[in-house]
Amino acid sequence: MNSAFGKLRLGISTAALLTAIAAPAYGQQAAPAQTADTADQNAAAPAPAEQDVQIKRAAPAPATAQGATVIVTGTLFRDSNASSISPVTVVSSNVMQRANITTAQDAIRSVSADSAGSISTGFRNGFSAGGAAVSLRGLGVSSTVVLIDGLRNANFPLNDDGHNAYVDLNSIPFSTIERIEVLKDGASSTYGADAIGGVVNLISKKNVQGISGSVQGGTTEKADGAHYRATLTAGIGDYREQGFNFYVNGEYTYDGFITNNSRGYPFNTLDLRPSGLQDRNRNDDSLLTANPQAVVTRVSQTDLNNPLSGQVGTSPTNQYRLLNPNACPFGTFTVTSGAAQGTGCAHNLPAEYSIIQPRQQRYSTTARLNVRIAEGWEAFASGSYSHSEVDIRGTPAGIRQTQPFGGSPALASSSPGIVLPMYVCSAGVNCATAADRRLNPNNPYAVAGADPTQNAARIYYLFGDIPAGSHRYVDVFRATYGISGDLGDGFKFRLNGVYARDNFAVTQRGFINIQGLLNAINTGAYNFVNPEQNTQAVRDQVSPERTTPSYSTVATIGGSLLKSLMALPGGDLNVGGGFQVRRETLMNRNQNADLSYYGLNTSSAQGRQTVTAGFFEIDAPFARSFDLNVSGRYDHYSQGYSHFSPKIGAKFTPVREFSLRATYSQGFRAPTFAEYNPASSYAGFSSYTPPDSFIAAHAGSPAYTTTYSIGSAAQGKADILPEVSRSFTVGTILNPVPWLNLTVDYYNIRKSNLIVSGPLRAEAIKAYYGQANAAAGCAALAAVGQGYKCNIVDAPDPVNPNALPRLLVFDVPYVNANYMVSSGIDMQANANVQLANGVKFISRVDVTRVLRLDLVTPAGVVQKYAGTLGPYELSSGGGTPRIRGNWQNTIEIGNFSLTSTTYYVGRIKQVAADRIDAVNGVIDLSCRNTLAPVVDRKTDFNNQCYVRPFIYTDLNMGVRVNDDFRFFFSIQNVTNARAPLASGAYASNPNYLSSWHYAGLVGRNFSAGANFNF
Repeated sequence: MNSAFGKLRLGISTAALLTAIAAPAYGQQAAPAQTADTADQNAAAPAPAEQDVQIKRAAPAPATAQGATVIVTGTLFRDSNASSISPVTVVSSNVMQRANITTAQDAIRSVSADSAGSISTGFRNGFSAGGAAVSLRGLGVSSTVVLIDGLRNANFPLNDDGHNAYVDLNSIPFSTIERIEVLKDGASSTYGADAIGGVVNLISKKNVQGISGSVQGGTTEKADGAHYRATLTAGIGDYREQGFNFYVNGEYTYDGFITNNSRGYPFNTLDLRPSGLQDRNRNDDSLLTANPQAVVTRVSQTDLNNPLSGQVGTSPTNQYRLLNPNACPFGTFTVTSGAAQGTGCAHNLPAEYSIIQPRQQRYSTTARLNVRIAEGWEAFASGSYSHSEVDIRGTPAGIRQTQPFGGSPALASSSPGIVLPMYVCSAGVNCATAADRRLNPNNPYAVAGADPTQNAARIYYLFGDIPAGSHRYVDVFRATYGISGDLGDGFKFRLNGVYARDNFAVTQRGFINIQGLLNAINTGAYNFVNPEQNTQAVRDQVSPERTTPSYSTVATIGGSLLKSLMALPGGDLNVGGGFQVRRETLMNRNQNADLSYYGLNTSSAQGRQTVTAGFFEIDAPFARSFDLNVSGRYDHYSQGYSHFSPKIGAKFTPVREFSLRATYSQGFRAPTFAEYNPASSYAGFSSYTPPDSFIAAHAGSPAYTTTYSIGSAAQGKADILPEVSRSFTVGTILNPVPWLNLTVDYYNIRKSNLIVSGPLRAEAIKAYYGQANAAAGCAALAAVGQGYKCNIVDAPDPVNPNALPRLLVFDVPYVNANYMVSSGIDMQANANVQLANGVKFISRVDVTRVLRLDLVTPAGVVQKYAGTLGPYELSSGGGTPRIRGNWQNTIEIGNFSLTSTTYYVGRIKQVAADRIDAVNGVIDLSCRNTLAPVVDRKTDFNNQCYVRPFIYTDLNMGVRVNDDFRFFFSIQNVTNARAPLASGAYASNPNYLSSWHYAGLVGRNFSAGANFNF
């Protein structure tokens, strides 16, 4: 039955795509001019640089002779063909309305060029949980520039992976956006640092009159994930007629929680036996894995005042017991063999605590004024405030943890293990002799007259009564201004600037305060037997909330002077040049600066820099069929380094219906504050499965040998150099008939001098695990290279105390090393066909095929990521699909419209080159190295080696009652396509890839609303 329905669903989705094939042929006799909503990079349109904030003589977006939207990204000149030399994807307001796209994240990340390293809000773990970012060409969020009206934004105060800077898409007000332009080749010659992968430019509305707005609400088929949105805009003044326009906008958006458990198997468990894979859930078969019901065993205690001094005796008991055998809500399990025997409560933590979608709330207000000062002179000013907040739920903290990063090993509650003493008292010290001493009610081995040094209870426990998670908010303040004018004699100037500040704060909940916990144990204040009886005051003592504020700012002023020098056969020879001064600051404070919490992040970054730049551009249409564009920019950083970025592009149009274009550019990515400032540091963690030899040495201890998080720590390095790149594109533009345009482009980008933390990370881990004991392991790790060193080694395995302990955290250096290559093919097409009187067919397709995403290590080993889960670290286990695309088809009949938008993500192999050791310089990407938890790696490696392709379709219907009212109804994922099983994904996102398959987790989603004008 499931197979039959799956085939039906695939057939419906495919039919939505194939609809576009027949319809254009039907309408060839009545083909209208290309309209603004179908414009693409073939539009022969001018475009301002970052220094040009799109001041226009006429407030509505200007059009070419064919009616196409003018592309305004990538060049200084507005009256040339230069903007069609580089590949650009335009996502217009009409396209977004038809697809019911209501956030900047959804709009930008729908572009097929977004690839490995992209961040979705659905990724609820890691440094930037709750943020969203775009990674064009798979080069990372730090290599994509995000602009609003050509001007930069302040970066999100939290860095991705501890060191990559990016603009949070969730904090961008969206209802004032007219369209989004994605420039997909190197653009450092115009925009400076970080534009290696490309540029995203959000273009604001310029002329708003009257009152307009929208309301929308919806929910998923399972009645969760509620979505609400409301917008309102009021404007006065007709820019064309009156020479001014002023408008004010407000926007509110809310999205509710979606839990893993509500979506069922396999997204709510680590037990994949129904799929023929391993059971990775240790919470229902290991007494040494923490659960919300405490398990204890009798041990000795060397310091009766310190619960961290529990010791396994020379003849340790193998018997473990529940403190409350009658409090197991999901049943029990019993272990009858091995070194840890007894009965425990069974749990499935992803089902009980994990969420797929956090709760989000965003609101913003924006005001903009456009003024025509005099004929040919214009000015504008805008200001905006946006507030974005995210609530994330997580798994409760365990009582056994390593010391906070940078803290003393004596603070570890896992080494040798935290215990409940035999006696407790009000003072919490010297309880064995205190006048008010009493036997510890939490310790079943506390017996009157017994030796307190031999009757402590080592405890394994998860604080299920203390909710874990975080509340994050960011307030963004942004002000821009600009003036432009005609100076006469062919000279034109522009001057503009921006100031933006992101105020960020994160409130962490559920992390355990070390001293609060130790005091609660020694006084008996915390009830481990019946945790539900604990008072809020006791819970606050053990786990007080911690709020950490941070901020980032950017301030820019820039200007340009343009001149038409002479007439050439193809048009005017235009030259331009200008300057920019930019000041950036960051203060990302350490959330655990006093090292008082277990598990709380200790990463921090800070710095300030001033960037001065000069740039130029020459556009020379030597013939009607040939246009040559040359540009360059010189940037100087206050840290002492500089970089020049050139670019050359050409377009050849032998006939109107056909053009060839090509670009070559060089660019750079400046080191982030986390990477160059020694005052910045971070420790990043990712999943790791110990080798077979380690597992064999720890027989009978599944909790110690299962997949766990291993961390690497790095500190900013003052002499780190910028990354550099070279990029070239070559493509064609086809306009065979007026109603159809098609572009195909090949891109190839090489990024060198990569700033990486620990490029020999895999070798270091392998060196450690190749030894018999911790001392030898750390010596072997340090021998891998300068800057590598053991930082935290786990406590000995209590079942196998003489075996090699786990490596938890090790130090790695920042270095400029190796290089990576990204190449592929983009294809885009737009059709707008008048089928009959009052009947129109509109189609838009956007597809990217990744040919290569390769990283070459310092040893010359090529790590190939395309079509795999690699780069596993950069992409948070999300991988690099070879093919991504979407196809939107609309039928308009009078005032009624029906739109289907189909999204496709190709098959992904569950291997990752950055998780596989090279043999003779070659990495084996066969299924033998699958990350899927196969039962037997020698014979079963093909089982679930691939994540199957994912295809789903959104359906949107709209009815325009009149010019002032439009009602719409949307069904997202109309066939309820289910996300494919991705068993090799991060354990924190159990069995799914949130970056690419999110719609298949949410499932069928309904919403309805209305647009209105007064």
